[in-house]
Amino acid sequence: MSPRVHKLISPIAISFGVAFAQTPPKLSLQDAVAIAIKNHPQIQAAQHEVNFAQEQVVINRAPYFPAINGDITGSQGNDLSRIGAGELAASRLFNRFGQGVELSQLITDSGRTPNLVASARLQARASEQTLQATRYDVVLAVNRSYYNVLQAQAVVRVAEETVSARQLLSDQVTELTKNKLKSQLDQSFAEVQVSEAKLLLIRAQESFQAALAELGRALGSDQSANYQLEESPLPPGPPAKPDDLVTEAIANRPELASLRFSRDSAYKFYAAERDLTRPTVSLDAVGGYIPYINTPATSPIPAEYEGVAANVHIPIFNGHLFSARREAAHERALESDQRLRDEQEQVSRDVRVAWSGTVTAYQRMDVTAQFLRQAALSLDLAQGRYNLGLSSIVELTQAQLNLTQAEIENVSAKYDYQTQYAALQFTIGALR
Repeated sequence: MSPRVHKLISPIAISFGVAFAQTPPKLSLQDAVAIAIKNHPQIQAAQHEVNFAQEQVVINRAPYFPAINGDITGSQGNDLSRIGAGELAASRLFNRFGQGVELSQLITDSGRTPNLVASARLQARASEQTLQATRYDVVLAVNRSYYNVLQAQAVVRVAEETVSARQLLSDQVTELTKNKLKSQLDQSFAEVQVSEAKLLLIRAQESFQAALAELGRALGSDQSANYQLEESPLPPGPPAKPDDLVTEAIANRPELASLRFSRDSAYKFYAAERDLTRPTVSLDAVGGYIPYINTPATSPIPAEYEGVAANVHIPIFNGHLFSARREAAHERALESDQRLRDEQEQVSRDVRVAWSGTVTAYQRMDVTAQFLRQAALSLDLAQGRYNLGLSSIVELTQAQLNLTQAEIENVSAKYDYQTQYAALQFTIGALR
């Protein structure tokens, strides 16, 4: 490859160098992943969802324990009067003040509560797997944006070298034109090539700034990333066939594990809804003290009171409410089966697509390396022919264009493979 002088000759390139005169802190890919896992709002939101699901287990487990309430009651009523409406019993009214305790304990609801608790626990485990899937999504985004920044940075360097090389050629042709050794057409061609190189640099700088913004977002920040990224070693080559990868993905992907737990939770909830039609047995107890009550002397009421009762609740008919709830829960469980099946098929598809893309990116590295060698050789030959006056500047500028394209393709191929390999690791549930 022809050596290129690393000096910035355009105001755009100079401003770019000044903006990055202060060396930012270094950042490795592992450090970037750690920052994202700690700060990203999607992960924090998923963690709150896990905490919510775990509290649902406690809520559904509450009937296992007695409900105890304290009461303080005072009332005023007309002596010897009765309640005349709203009740079948003719309850008497008294002036009284008292306090007491109520206790209620579920004895059995024919398995409904255990099924609800099991459903809540399975849903909590599904939320934990969703949290893991969210982490994988964030890690993949970090990998992609990290390599995009490195790629954009490499393209900027290529663009800067291209500007320097074409400016050097333009200066040489200008001097030769002044000495009547080259035509004005050659000078115009050289100046056009310099302008095209400057436009390439502008676009490369824009892409670099956009990549920094994407990396900042992937890290869970509202600011563009300002780091000096460290290069990562190239991963090994992809496997020859994707079949084993599909099996690994089905076993490891947290999205599938979450859907399995959600499906099991749906069937447990269906069982709980089915238990609505079965008897419920509960125990109720009250006790307390009435320090003051205004009653006739002929029928005094004792100051202390207590009572215990057992109740068996047997559903008979409620307008098909319970049967509708049971069938609705069953349909939801059947839906979860199909959603799991659909996700498994999609994961299989994703693995095969990612594997194909990884293989293509891996092969592309060799092709672009060969392209770069041939383009560099072609430029050397074109430069020599032009210096000897055996060819026009059109041939030389075309060779320069081919070299620039080859350099961009070569640096892009490396980071494309790293990105594709990270995507493949994501699809099989192995991205860390």
